[in-house]
Amino acid sequence: MPRVEVDAKEALAGLVERVTFHSPETGFCVLRIKARGQRDLVTVIGSAATIQPGEYVHASGHWDNHRDHGLQFKAAFLKVTPPTSLDGIERYLGSGMIKGIGPVYGKKLVKAFGEAVFDVIEQSPDKLREVEGIGPVRAKRIAAGWAEQKAIREIMLFLQSHGVSTARAVRIYKTYGTEAVPLVSENPYRLAKDIRGIGFRTADQIAEKLGIEKTSMIRARAGLSYALMEAVGNGHCALPEDDLLALAEQLLEIPQPLLTEALDLELRAGNITNDTIGDRHCVFLPHLWHAEQAIASRLKALATGAPPWPTIDPDKAIPWVEAKLGVTLADSQRVAVGVALSSKVMVITGGPGVGKTTLVNSILRILAAKGGDVALAAPTGRAAKRLSESTGIEAKTIHRLLEFDPTSGGFKRSEEMPLECDLLVIDETSMVDVPLMASLLKSVPGHAAVMIVGDVDQLPSVGPGQVLADIIGSGVVPVAKLTEIFRQAASSKIIINAHKVNKGQMPELAPPPEGVTDFYFVEANEPEDAVPKIVEVVRNRVPRRFGMDPVRDIQVLCPMQRGGVGARSLNVELQKALNPGTPDQPAVERFGYTYRVGDKVMQTENDYDKEVFNGDIGFVTSIDTDATDMVIDFDGREVTYGFGELDEIALCYATTIHKSQGSEYPAVVIPIMTQHYMMLERNLLYTGITRGKRLVVLVGQKKAIGMAVRGVKDRRRWSKLRERLTQGAVGNLS
Repeated sequence: MPRVEVDAKEALAGLVERVTFHSPETGFCVLRIKARGQRDLVTVIGSAATIQPGEYVHASGHWDNHRDHGLQFKAAFLKVTPPTSLDGIERYLGSGMIKGIGPVYGKKLVKAFGEAVFDVIEQSPDKLREVEGIGPVRAKRIAAGWAEQKAIREIMLFLQSHGVSTARAVRIYKTYGTEAVPLVSENPYRLAKDIRGIGFRTADQIAEKLGIEKTSMIRARAGLSYALMEAVGNGHCALPEDDLLALAEQLLEIPQPLLTEALDLELRAGNITNDTIGDRHCVFLPHLWHAEQAIASRLKALATGAPPWPTIDPDKAIPWVEAKLGVTLADSQRVAVGVALSSKVMVITGGPGVGKTTLVNSILRILAAKGGDVALAAPTGRAAKRLSESTGIEAKTIHRLLEFDPTSGGFKRSEEMPLECDLLVIDETSMVDVPLMASLLKSVPGHAAVMIVGDVDQLPSVGPGQVLADIIGSGVVPVAKLTEIFRQAASSKIIINAHKVNKGQMPELAPPPEGVTDFYFVEANEPEDAVPKIVEVVRNRVPRRFGMDPVRDIQVLCPMQRGGVGARSLNVELQKALNPGTPDQPAVERFGYTYRVGDKVMQTENDYDKEVFNGDIGFVTSIDTDATDMVIDFDGREVTYGFGELDEIALCYATTIHKSQGSEYPAVVIPIMTQHYMMLERNLLYTGITRGKRLVVLVGQKKAIGMAVRGVKDRRRWSKLRERLTQGAVGNLS
C-alpha cells in the first residue's frame, strides 16, 4: 500500500472521541481523536494499557497515507491524561472506565462538582455521597477505581519517560501490575528475565536512565547471567569460571575483581550453580544443571530391566518382517533388530542412505504384532511429518506430544502424568537440546522402552548441549551405527557426496558427461559473481530443468547469516527476484525486512501461545494495515501476527544451515565462499547437503569447499552430561 511518511517523529495531541478498538491483552488500540490543528477527527493507531473516550492523549509517531482510509497516525508512544474540559470529563466518567460510574452518574457528578470532580474522588470520596443514589459502597468503589486508573497512568508515564515503548510498557504493567514502578526502579535488570522481548541490553539502557552506575553490583550480578546466556546461545550448558569472568569483563566493561565478588553473591543466592567438568571449575545456569542430572538419572533408570513386550526370537521375527515389508535387511540391520528387541533403551545412528528408516520400520512392525503402544516424536513439525510418512504411524512434535501449556510455560506430561506408551521413538535426536530431552525422558513411564534415532555427524542442536553425541559417547546404552550405503541409495550423488564430506574427502563436483544428476557445482569466485548466479539458479535454471517451484521447492541454505552471500542479504535479492510486489500491494516494513503477501517466512523463536516453533516455515497470506496484523499459513494452519510481533519471523528464501536442521527440501542451493571461513566446518557442509532430497547445488569456490571438508574445529560444548551418564553406570550395555 502506498505509504507517506511525513515525519518519523511527529507529535500529535488531542481528545479521544471514540475508541474503535482496544485489546486489553496487548494494549493495541485504534482511536478517533479530535486533534489540535486538525479540522476533522484523526485515526490514531497505537498501544495503551487502558483508554477511554474523553481522555487526552499525547502521541509521537508518523503518518501513513492509507489507500482506503486516508491519513492515519501510527503512534510509537501514547501518553494518556485525564480530560480537563467538562464535556471531556463527563464522557470519561460515563465510559465505564471507573467501576461504579456509568453515563447517568457521570452526568450527576459533573453537575455536582464540575472540574473539581477528580479531586473530590481522590481526596474527599465521602463527599460523593452528596450525589443522589451514591451510598457508601458505591462511593468506596468509585474511589478504588479512580486509584487504579491513576496508578496505571503513573506506571505508563514512568516507563515511557525511561525509553520503554508503549507496547512493552503495557507488557510490563500486565506482568507486575501496580508494583511495576518500585520493582523496575529497584532492579530494572529483572525485566530481562521476566518480560518477553526485553533482553539485558534494553534493561541496561533503562538502568542507565535510572542512574544506576556501570560498576554497580546489581549490574555486575545481572551481567553474569547475561554472559552465561550468551554462552548458552553458543550451545554451552556451562562455562569454566575463568572463561565466564573474562567474557563478562568484555561484555560489561567491569573489572574482574568486582565480577568475582558478584559471582560469589550469585552462587550464594542460587541464581547460578557451580560444578566441575573434567578438572575445570564451571558455572551453570541452574535449570541446565538440573536438566543434565535428570537426563542421566532417567536414562540409566529406563535402561535397566526387561523391555515391556514378551520375549521375541529375532531368528523368527526378522524373516517374518522382511516378508511383510518386502525388504532384505543387511547384517548390521539384523544385529540391530536383535539388540532392539531385547533392550529398553537403544540408539540408532548413521548418515543418509544407510537404512535407518528401514530398520526403525522393521522394529516397529515386529512390536506392533505384539500389541504394544508406540509414540513417535521429532523436534520439528517437518521432521514429525516425515516420520509419519515413513512409518505410517502418527508422529508428533515433542512439544505436542508432551502437551505444552502456554499458561504455565511447562509441559502437562511429566513424572506425575506420564505418556501412555510402551515404546517412545525419538527421531532427529541430534537437534534435541538438554532441556527438551530432560522434559521428554521425565515423561516416559518407567516400564517403557526408548529408541533414540539420529545422525550424530550432523550439527549439534541449536540449543545447549550435544545430547545425542554424549549418549553415544558415554557407552551406557547399546548403539547401532549403520555405515553401509544401500544399493538403491548408492546411485544418488547427494548421498555419495554427503558420505565423502563426512569422511573428510572432496565431493565429486564434475557434472556427468550426459543426462541429469542430483548434485551440481556452479563456480563463482567472487561474492559479486555468486549472488546473481544463485538468483539465476533459483529463479530459472532449477525450475526449468527440474519443474520445481522456485519458492516452495527450493531452499537456499547459507553457512552464515551476515555478509554479501549470507542469508540476510540473499533474502533481499531473492525477494526482489521472486516476489517483488506492486505499488498498490499491501506491505509492512518491520525489523529490517519488508513483507508482502506470498513471501516465504520462518519462525525464529518458539512461540507457545501461537504453537509455532523455531524453524517452522510459512507463507504470508494476508496483510491488514488497518488492524496492523499479518496472517501466515504454516502447513495449512493460519496464524495471525501483530506488526509488533514480526521480530519473531524472518524472510526465508534463504536461511542458515543451522536453522534447516530436521528439515528436508526437494532442492537446496548452498553458497560456499571463503568469506564464510569462520563457519566452514565439515559437519556444517554435511548437514547442508543432507537437507536436499532430490537436488543439491553448491555455488561458490572449490577452495571454500576444501576448507569446509578439512574443517574439524574443536568447538567443544561445555556440558557434563557424558560424565554424569558414566558416573555410577552399571556397566557398558553395548
